[in-house]
Amino acid sequence: MAKHIFVTGGVVSSLGKGLTSASIGMLLEQRGLRVRMQKLDPYLNVDPGTMSPFQHGEVYVLDDGTETDLDLGHYERFTHATLNKQCNMTTGRIYLSVIEKERKGDYKGKTVQVIPHVTDEIKSCIRAMVTPEVDVVITEIGGTVGDIEGMPYYEAIRQFALDVGKHNCLFVHLTLVPFLKAAGELKTKPTQRSVRDLREIGIQPDVLICRTEHKIPEEERKKIALFCNVEQGAVIEEKDKEFSIYEVPLSLADNKLDELIVAKLGLTHAKPLDMSEWRSMLDRMRHPAHEVTIAFVGKYVKLRDAYKSVYEALDHAGIANHAKVRVCRIDSEDLRSKDADDHETAWRDLRAADGLLVPGGFDRRGIEGKIDAIKFARETGLPFFGICLGLQCATIEFARHVAGLTGANSTEFDKTAPHPVVCMLEEQVNVTNLGGTQRRGAYPCHLKPGTKARAAYGADVVSERHRHRYEVNNAYRERLEAAGFVFGGTSPTGDLVEAIELPNHPWFVAVQSHPEFLSKPTKAHPLFRDFISASLEHKRLRTAGDRGLA
Repeated sequence: MAKHIFVTGGVVSSLGKGLTSASIGMLLEQRGLRVRMQKLDPYLNVDPGTMSPFQHGEVYVLDDGTETDLDLGHYERFTHATLNKQCNMTTGRIYLSVIEKERKGDYKGKTVQVIPHVTDEIKSCIRAMVTPEVDVVITEIGGTVGDIEGMPYYEAIRQFALDVGKHNCLFVHLTLVPFLKAAGELKTKPTQRSVRDLREIGIQPDVLICRTEHKIPEEERKKIALFCNVEQGAVIEEKDKEFSIYEVPLSLADNKLDELIVAKLGLTHAKPLDMSEWRSMLDRMRHPAHEVTIAFVGKYVKLRDAYKSVYEALDHAGIANHAKVRVCRIDSEDLRSKDADDHETAWRDLRAADGLLVPGGFDRRGIEGKIDAIKFARETGLPFFGICLGLQCATIEFARHVAGLTGANSTEFDKTAPHPVVCMLEEQVNVTNLGGTQRRGAYPCHLKPGTKARAAYGADVVSERHRHRYEVNNAYRERLEAAGFVFGGTSPTGDLVEAIELPNHPWFVAVQSHPEFLSKPTKAHPLFRDFISASLEHKRLRTAGDRGLA
């Protein structure tokens, strides 16, 4: 029978429940156990797909096209767990399902209530994660204990433990132990209050993971254990990580969390923990042989979580190249800013960079700044990597300034553009099968021999995840190719452009997909890896030129 671990959070939000859940999953995998991961989000949106990146951070996309919370990115980067639409449920989806059942008469005339109908729906979502191939299901509850919108979830997992037997469930509570500078001491009262809130619901945490800026003295751990009714050995210190989030699993392992979980859940078939590969990866991160600066020109750069997976993929590429990747975030609007200081700073940063990355996004704001940056990279030989909207902007830039298509644009930004080189599928004459809806999830891509993309992947056919609505207009492909544009990857039928590049450029590659979703710290995505490699070479040549050695 599968065991269940429920991860909750208290005191404040953004403590790192997602990272903690992913780290627990990784530790159990490294002990030979098979895990599945799930997040239950209390917000009323059906999914985060329509939410602004400034509200919720990036939208993470799975192979099946499900738009999910960014924490599922942590799950995939840390573990090998298979994720699908069952792995991220929201209150919106829960209530939608309940209401649909009510409309169909499934409740046979009963008054539909939060208890038992909503809580039963939540429990069914948890049970759906269990298969014969799973040893442990890890379910993270979003939000903070005490939030009114989260109450049905806490009630549901309380009931769930009774349904399957307490010996098959483990409650892990992540909390904050703040340090008051004025008093010069750590304060345990917030943790006590948070646990009290859980216990009032009927949940007694088995493990407390205490986020802290300072080491927790033994006396304070005893105090937390006593007042929270938790074994002292189950009070786990989790100090803030200044170097990398990838230190979290090792920190938890050093605190013997994996041993505690294995013992409490009776996972007798678990193997000894082996973190050698992970430690080796972190050692490469700590001692890079090189350093490279990447200009990151985006629309949402003021919020780091808006491009979370891209930043992580750059770090992974740095590890693969034994390099420290420094990301210089440039707001694309600043490249066209009327403010002289913002404009000058943005261009100075771009000119000083060793490579340019233009990520995905939606709507017209900041687009012209992205196009200007891409033009600079094309003309100066600066390595360029475009992702989703980055490919579309590169297509527009090349059409305008090389192919001579004055006024070229995307119909997303200009419905009356004289040359709509990027448009919705339904606007194309020879592609009508997919309509104009968003293309999401994994799609195959056939790579053209002799291209940099083909060399990076080392394969003729690859699969990448998508999340976009606009495509390169097939009506302009011949004219763009005649001007030197290379369509390095297409869909199996050849109808959809998946990758482009320029042959007479050190490294100018863009893809319609989101390759960042498939990158891992121990296995960098090949396109990110080769982009960083090209940027390092660009830096080497530029440095040699400055010294008169080129």
